[in-house]
Amino acid sequence: MSETTGEKITVTAADGDAEAYVARPAPAADGDTWPGVLFLMDAIGLRPQIEKMADRIASWGYVVLAPNTFYRSGTAAETSPDEPLLDAESRSTFFAKARPRIKSLTTYRARGDLAAYLDALRALPETAPGPVGATGYCMGGRLALLAATTRPDDVAAVGMFHTGGLVTDSSDSPHLSLPEVKAEVLAIHADHDRSLPPESVAVFEHALTSSGVTHHASVYPGAPHGYTMADTASYNHDASEYHFAELAKLFARTLG
Repeated sequence: MSETTGEKITVTAADGDAEAYVARPAPAADGDTWPGVLFLMDAIGLRPQIEKMADRIASWGYVVLAPNTFYRSGTAAETSPDEPLLDAESRSTFFAKARPRIKSLTTYRARGDLAAYLDALRALPETAPGPVGATGYCMGGRLALLAATTRPDDVAAVGMFHTGGLVTDSSDSPHLSLPEVKAEVLAIHADHDRSLPPESVAVFEHALTSSGVTHHASVYPGAPHGYTMADTASYNHDASEYHFAELAKLFARTLG
């Protein structure tokens, strides 16, 4: 991988300031620019694991912005666990506290935030003009898709990984928004994911196809929800590496 640099910044979101991590390739010369990528974290928060993943994507030749999407509920430190969630008990304890802030991030609130995050990404001096990508994990996958409907002419690529809740009975169910999407969508679901059962995978796939969205969707066998996150008990090395390889191809096709 190429060398990268990273730093914490503050961006102005819809309802206040939000911490964000920015990763970029180590510049070869003053004035270098690269395509932008918005990284939407999972429900566990903005933490070292997210920074490591953002660094890896930046090493491919992108400027990556990863905001604390829970800024309304507290700082990144306050809304993330102190230690890795490597067993079922610690994971369960953490999510009991996290669920209220997950539910509080409504579609309406998230749209305003996502517009602000995309503006912040574009405003970075290292971000090249042109389309950007979005990649999201767990609930962040829904946010990545929402970014593409919030700014359909700006977001050219969407990566969605172990994303639950894509098909609901609500009027703002993510699968109903697909006719608004102009981006190419990569969705790699988890085989053992109670938040997206096989029937929902089928409905989402049908919605992608019927909406005419260019997409590559698959279910990784034997992977649990959260398979990309190396700081949790759900981590699946092979599934995670597959996700990185396919995401790199997506961005190469759409962002250059």
